[in-house]
Amino acid sequence: MQLTIVVQNLGHGGLKNGDGEPDDRWPLLAERINGAADRVDVVMLCEAVDWHLYGHKQLARAMRDLDLDAVPLAPSRSGYGTALLYRREVLGRWSRHNPDFGTEALHGLAVSSFDIEGLPAPLSFLPVHFTPFSAEGALIEANYVATRGYRYGPFAILAGDCNYAPASSRHPLPDFAEMRPYNLGSRTLLQEDDIVPGHKPEPDRRVTRKLVQNGYVDVAWHLYEKTKDEALLAPTGTDDRIDQAWVSGPLAGGVSGYRLLDQPAGASDHHGLVFTLDTEAIDTASPWAYR
Repeated sequence: MQLTIVVQNLGHGGLKNGDGEPDDRWPLLAERINGAADRVDVVMLCEAVDWHLYGHKQLARAMRDLDLDAVPLAPSRSGYGTALLYRREVLGRWSRHNPDFGTEALHGLAVSSFDIEGLPAPLSFLPVHFTPFSAEGALIEANYVATRGYRYGPFAILAGDCNYAPASSRHPLPDFAEMRPYNLGSRTLLQEDDIVPGHKPEPDRRVTRKLVQNGYVDVAWHLYEKTKDEALLAPTGTDDRIDQAWVSGPLAGGVSGYRLLDQPAGASDHHGLVFTLDTEAIDTASPWAYR
């Protein structure tokens, strides 16, 4: 079975701007998501701000406009939580939705799993949004996310706004000139010596390397290593490829079709991502259980 998965940071829920003023960009976001493929099966969202208000009015609007079902919204201390929508005709009903330890991450987390024909364990999805305020805090969140992704077995997808540089030192450097001072402060390594004018920042890759340490594979980097297509490494925001899709090792052989979603312009301050997973290409040789 071929699954098409879209990843998008909504930007303040797609409903307002950063100053709290009304800014309904949802029609543009829906157009972007629906236009990603002839059939979109899973949508993993960040910054679902206020989607729970007025009887989950915006969540219902998204379900209607995308013609998808949704799992319960993840808990969030910040109010900038995550959401997961899915095509029930393709994946069936979710078998587990687990928000345990969800508020240990600033923006929240929850893992949702589906029983897929041919897989000896469920396929799990966990939208991610790591704190932008502290690499040390995000490093802890990354381990929570990696662990919770495996709650129902070895077949897991983590995707969203990781907020930190990709793991490989061979990845193109961020555009430091475009970074705000607060992003330079959180996304680059602290200098051991005095910081002097003209010093070259070094990206902090510890957060994404924690995902690698836990057995996850960066979809874009994995496909780049196979094809050397540099378009796969394009920034998803103003300065770096901080929005990322990760799959557990057994899924890596089944991913393809990764590309950015940047139209219509103005939908969000983040580009979206889309990629395809062939569930028949998943390595099922070692279906261990969480303990």
